[in-house]
Amino acid sequence: MTGRRKLAINRLRSNPQLDQAAAERFLARHTFPIIEGVKATFAVRVDDVDAVYLRHRVQGLPGDLALRRLPGTTVWWVVVEIPSSSRVEYQFESRRGDHWHRFNDPGNPHLARSPVGDSSVCFGDGYRTPSWSEPDPEARPGELVAWELRSVAQRRTNRVTLYLPARFRETTRYPLLVVHDGADYLEYAQMKTVLDNLIHSLDLAETVVAFTDPGERLTEYPNNAAHARWIAHELVPTLEERLPLAGRPSGRCLMGSSFGGVASLSVAHRNPGYFGSLLVQSGSFVFTDIGDDHGEDPAFDPVVAFVNRFRARPRRVVERMFVSCGVYEPLITPNRSMLNTFREAGIEVDYVESRDGHSWPSWRDRLRDGLSWIYPGPSTFVYE
Repeated sequence: MTGRRKLAINRLRSNPQLDQAAAERFLARHTFPIIEGVKATFAVRVDDVDAVYLRHRVQGLPGDLALRRLPGTTVWWVVVEIPSSSRVEYQFESRRGDHWHRFNDPGNPHLARSPVGDSSVCFGDGYRTPSWSEPDPEARPGELVAWELRSVAQRRTNRVTLYLPARFRETTRYPLLVVHDGADYLEYAQMKTVLDNLIHSLDLAETVVAFTDPGERLTEYPNNAAHARWIAHELVPTLEERLPLAGRPSGRCLMGSSFGGVASLSVAHRNPGYFGSLLVQSGSFVFTDIGDDHGEDPAFDPVVAFVNRFRARPRRVVERMFVSCGVYEPLITPNRSMLNTFREAGIEVDYVESRDGHSWPSWRDRLRDGLSWIYPGPSTFVYE
């Protein structure tokens, strides 16, 4: 490697005095993973185990990346190529006999939160958390209002959190954004902060946002008639009756990620032309071209049936659609495949990929791209 500096782990390995103390000094001296160009070194001390693995959800990498033990120590390591500007979530898993234990990286202070738990995060060289996702003291805060509405279609009372922009006025007409999995977008994608900042910077028109949440997500989101009726025939008309909203398709947008993306498309499909746009992130657009084996959990059966029908008879259910997806998630292939289907239906599509996976921070990082394309500020053309 003439003219190239050795990786830190290789300098340690070539140390003739390598022992447990030297390995622990190495761990104490670095924050992990160590990023050196496109190489990321993962290392961890695990006592009295037979094997250690790096667990991740990066499409294209083996799912069981085995770490190697430094001779004469209890420190394990592996080097992985992580392209620049990437963001990768991971955990370690150790095995002792038949006992397995999964845990976050003790040498990494960066954690990603989600409804299913925390995980460690590796930031590739050049990745930066968007400044507009962090609190800006100059941005005037909007207001979150808790609201309830009885749904006849779903036979229950639904809770909705409304976001009203900072300078909300009864004399102004606002576009409406309806967000599936709203509590998760607020909690794990910092969406209120994002809305405040983007409106302040004039990247986003002043917008009223309805954050909604399902009862049984896997049942209600894949092309469910009661869910579609709740959104299009109960929620939106009531909001337009009570608030100064645009009240026309160009001022109505549905948004969701994963199954929420399928829900957004299916609600629009059941009500073609009622919504002007969709904002879909990592939509679970699983389909089959032949046979019935889609390779996913049975919960995807109604999704596959809906997407297969849509692909067979594409419809222009909205005028515009923003789609984003991470290149490290398995859904990247079906999302890419759906682009031509949407365009063939006559829908204007804006598409963005990122070096990330199926995660809330990934969806957060694409919010400015999507929101500013759907409702660009300070223009009012979207609903006038």
